[in-house]
Amino acid sequence: MKKIFISFAILAGVTLSGCNDSFLDKLPVTDPTEETVFKSYDNFLAFMWPCYEMFSNTDIATSVNGIGQNSHYQGDINAGFMDSKYESSSNNYAYQKITSTATGNGWSFGYLRRINMMLTHIDGSNLTDVEKNHWKAVGYFFHSYWYMELINRFGDIPWIETVLNDESPEAYGPRVARKEVADKVLDRLKWAEENIGDFQSRDGDNTINRDCIRAAISRFTLREGTWRKYHELGDYDKYFTECIRVSKLLMDDYPTLYYGTDGQPAAGYGEMWTTESLKGIPGVILYKEYVDDINNCNYSYMEHTSSHYVEMNQKTVDLYLMKNGKPILNHASSYHGDKDMYATFRDRDPRLYHTVIPPYKVKAGKGDYPTWSYTDDPADREYIDIMKPNESCSNPGTGMKRLPGQNWSASLVPEIPRLGTGAFVTCRSGYYVWKNWSQWEKSFNNGAQNTADKPIFKIEEVLLNYAEAMFEAGQFNQPVADITINKLRDRAGVAQMVVADINDSFDPNRGKYYPKGNDNGILVDPVLWEIRRERIIELMGEGFGFYDIRRWRMAPWFLNKTATGLWLSKEKAAAAGYTLYNTETGYSDGATGTMKEGYLYLFNDPLKEGKGWLEKYYLYQVPTTEILLNPALEQNPGW
Repeated sequence: MKKIFISFAILAGVTLSGCNDSFLDKLPVTDPTEETVFKSYDNFLAFMWPCYEMFSNTDIATSVNGIGQNSHYQGDINAGFMDSKYESSSNNYAYQKITSTATGNGWSFGYLRRINMMLTHIDGSNLTDVEKNHWKAVGYFFHSYWYMELINRFGDIPWIETVLNDESPEAYGPRVARKEVADKVLDRLKWAEENIGDFQSRDGDNTINRDCIRAAISRFTLREGTWRKYHELGDYDKYFTECIRVSKLLMDDYPTLYYGTDGQPAAGYGEMWTTESLKGIPGVILYKEYVDDINNCNYSYMEHTSSHYVEMNQKTVDLYLMKNGKPILNHASSYHGDKDMYATFRDRDPRLYHTVIPPYKVKAGKGDYPTWSYTDDPADREYIDIMKPNESCSNPGTGMKRLPGQNWSASLVPEIPRLGTGAFVTCRSGYYVWKNWSQWEKSFNNGAQNTADKPIFKIEEVLLNYAEAMFEAGQFNQPVADITINKLRDRAGVAQMVVADINDSFDPNRGKYYPKGNDNGILVDPVLWEIRRERIIELMGEGFGFYDIRRWRMAPWFLNKTATGLWLSKEKAAAAGYTLYNTETGYSDGATGTMKEGYLYLFNDPLKEGKGWLEKYYLYQVPTTEILLNPALEQNPGW
């Protein structure tokens, strides 16, 4: 059972343990004021709790705010890895549906005001020098974490390190060059890494510490280094060097991956998002804790209902390797083809099974908690045997990604795929995303009872950051692959990467990046492509996609394609109200077309529609109202 402390941490969306009772007794009823807060250690602790809300702020695509499809799924929907099941919900960037904005768009500095207020009062407090450095480091962390998002969105951005008022000249100043701001962020994070204290006995055991700062440095330096390299800004080597340094320190301190408890293939991968408590789970650096009746979430509940709209498309399914470590188009892959969903999923990377519901079919019984039995076709139980059977619909047990599934009301889901947009557990593509599917017995008709914790920083991302930075620094080799990529593959049950085997023909469909002014694109180095593929798969559904395809300058490769679903006969497609995709014309075959079978049509080819990714989308628009208020601000190119 989770230990609960009623504190500002709960209001901030992160429940912390380890706070002393005297602190709890002294918490003010209302938010602390500037006149009373900046004296004691506990005053600083209380004042900074709201900054933990950053981790659930949906401007950040890796947000863990309790509604998956509006937080950490959205970044991968924007990247084209996933889609909405609704016919009117084509990708906003592929189909140029991003319109001019007057306000918002992530142009926000509210958190910075609170942080800067705290920082300016440290010297006048009653803290010791060590305590002052600790809170300065915590402030620098949160200040930098928010600037990581501002830089990613807007590039050049005003640098605010003081508390502004209407007369502050900084409030009406120009944007500061991206590289200058990024260097300031890195300097602050490094200072924080060196000076943060060991105060988790007072702050709580799930609060910002040195490891969290290192994880932020690892993420930021890879992101900024690759952005500078592929957007031709220069001066990127120091960022790869820092990413390598700090990532290796974390890898040494977190040598073990979580393998899970449920006995399914890649159980640790799947359970990272369905486990009731992440406290003490190997590799978890910081997490958001959910607690009954205090701060619940509805991730799992939503994924059991008709309101869940997140699905995967065929081109993303095709990115998953075979269990033998080969891409599906490799001559040695032993790929079973995509003419039915059973074949498509057979012998694939088991991480696919924890992201998309595998196919099955059962006979449904009757009753409040319906019984079920296997069909007469042994093929229908192939993935039930792999994922383990849901033997009792009234008590499915732990792990929760068992088959057959149930909806929010305990009704049986008798088969997958289920095509459609209305009924529960349906989607247009046939590839229904269920990354957070858990805790059915507690979710029963009540989304407010979901309490599975969610990771914020974990070692898996750090391993991928290290591998990619080592390649960019010209240092990636087999030993590096073994301590990064192959650790992840071992847990997933996928054959190890053998660097020497990867050449230009390893994946005939490897991706392209698009330097500015080059509309044809350049093939990504084959080894780098496999590193990036591993990142996409391991972090699928966690919100990193849109950051990645933009920093790699690969957005056109991922987005300027027709989104399709699984392969189906025209007869079955028509019965479900679907049409098929014509690979020759790039359009839907329609009701009167001549195709007898093909991929389910989701959306037309964006390029044939006269749409597609625009260069200006690499940076967000500065809201027009902000420029009216401050003419010194300049708009980003193309907006």
